[in-house]
Amino acid sequence: MQMNFWGQNRYMGFFDRNRDEVVAQGFDPARLPPGQYLTDRFPVLHVGDVPTYGPGDWNLTIGGLVDTPYVLTFEQLTALPSVTLTTDIHCVTKWSKFDTVWRGVRVRDLLEAAGVQAGATHIMGHAEHGYTANLPFDDATRDESLVVWEFDNEPIEPIHGGPVRLLVPNLYFWKSPKWLRGIEVMNTDKPGFWERNGYHMYGDPFLEQRHWGD
Repeated sequence: MQMNFWGQNRYMGFFDRNRDEVVAQGFDPARLPPGQYLTDRFPVLHVGDVPTYGPGDWNLTIGGLVDTPYVLTFEQLTALPSVTLTTDIHCVTKWSKFDTVWRGVRVRDLLEAAGVQAGATHIMGHAEHGYTANLPFDDATRDESLVVWEFDNEPIEPIHGGPVRLLVPNLYFWKSPKWLRGIEVMNTDKPGFWERNGYHMYGDPFLEQRHWGD
C-alpha cells in the first residue's frame, strides 16, 4: 500500500473519500446506504422521451381492487390536502441526495378515497411509455409515500417527472415513477418494468437490493 506524506493511502477509493466528506459536512454517515455516494446534483435518468402535456392532457387514475375507481385532473389533485416532506433519496445507480423537499398528497389518502378491497397486498405505479413499478401495499401507504407535484418549492421539472411523480423514498428511486398516470391496487406481486429486466422486486437501498438475488 502506498502512503503519502501524511501517512494516508493515496489510492483511497472514491466511495471511501465521499463517505469521509459526508462525515466532514456534519451528516450522520448512517444516512448513506452502503455502496452509495452523496451528491448535490440531481442526475437525470429515465425510460423514453420526456413527455409534454397540453392543458387538461394529464390525469391520474386510481383503480384495481377498489370499490370506487376514479380519475383526478391535475387541478383536482393539487386542490387536495397536501403535505411537505423533507427526505433523502437513493438511486440504484449509486447516487444519494439528502434533504430533498417535496409537496404532494399521501398515496394512502388517495387509496382510502377509492375504498381499498380486502386482500390488497401490492400496488403498481403506471407511468408514461408503459413504465411500471411494483410496490408492497405497506410501503406505498407509509406516511412519507406521496404523489408529488413540487420539488424544492417549485413545480417538478419535466426531466424529473413533472407534472406529477410518485415518491416512495424508503426504496431505491426507480420505485418512484416519473410522469405518474395511475395507481393500481393488486392482490399479488407482479414485476414492473425494471423488475422484468433484472432489478430486485423490493429494492431496499440499505440492503443493496439492486438486482435479482441481492
